[in-house]
Amino acid sequence: STPGNDMRFSDEKIKASRNFANKLWNATRFVMMNLPEDFQAGLPAADKLDLSDKWILSTLNNLARTVTDNLDKFELGLAAQKVQDFIWEVYCDWYIEIAKVRLNSTDPEEADNARKVLVYVLTQALKLLHPFMPFITEEIYRALPGTSETIMTEQWPVFTEELNYAAEEADFEKLMDYIKAVRTIRAEMNVHPAKRSSMIIETSETEAFRRGGDYLAKFAFATDVTLTEKYTGDTAGMVQVITHAARGFIPMMELIDREKELARLNKEKAGAEKEIGMFSRQLSNEGFVNKAPANVVEEIRQKLARAQEKLARVEESIAALG
Repeated sequence: STPGNDMRFSDEKIKASRNFANKLWNATRFVMMNLPEDFQAGLPAADKLDLSDKWILSTLNNLARTVTDNLDKFELGLAAQKVQDFIWEVYCDWYIEIAKVRLNSTDPEEADNARKVLVYVLTQALKLLHPFMPFITEEIYRALPGTSETIMTEQWPVFTEELNYAAEEADFEKLMDYIKAVRTIRAEMNVHPAKRSSMIIETSETEAFRRGGDYLAKFAFATDVTLTEKYTGDTAGMVQVITHAARGFIPMMELIDREKELARLNKEKAGAEKEIGMFSRQLSNEGFVNKAPANVVEEIRQKLARAQEKLARVEESIAALG
């Protein structure tokens, strides 16, 4: 809740909080299921950490500083939201999925390093969450290896230069931005997750993308990746994926039925045009605009904007199919 505002009771917010608690509980179960009986908690040496480890540790390190700053300023709602976003979106949705590959590695040391980072980050995140959700954090904390009798007497996480991997964090964010863009365009083009393709990536950050080859293979569905600072080859049949750090060229025509995809896109285009026409007519009716509640009019304006954005994306996809 922001300062000065009352919070209305909402079933949706209660359900969302329940879902978050379930997400945290299940993530902990996954971590615990992958720990051997002789597991020893503690971070691996810095030279044993891979790019994703340094990214999550550096992100957590910065989170501790910003959340502490929010709490010092009594920005409680902002602090709670940042911790929740980190646990759900960064730790659960990304890092756990990334760690699964290493947990199944044939290299015992690599698997153990992933376990150590998983446990460390979860433990520190629970400390940051504890002021907002004391009961579930206490229950989970006491079940984790290497923890004390209660979370309440533990030291509050603070920013340390030792875990400040700013360069690695920035490099991994570039990889994530690219992977997200690839997954978005694959979803828009209705490409089945089992279908993979080669890709050419044009970027000045070639070292970051070279180090992230394994992540691109798994999460961007790449069979092989060619890195170049400037691509001058043929782009026919290629779909371009553009982020602030890279431009990817993917032969999507190998993965989809062009005619079926065109039919689907044209159907979406017709639907978007119908919505735009309907919302535009409502907003051009002065009697409706003047008499309707302001929030209703604003909602229709937002729906019109979303429909226009959708139409633009669909038209771009149709153009990409040639």
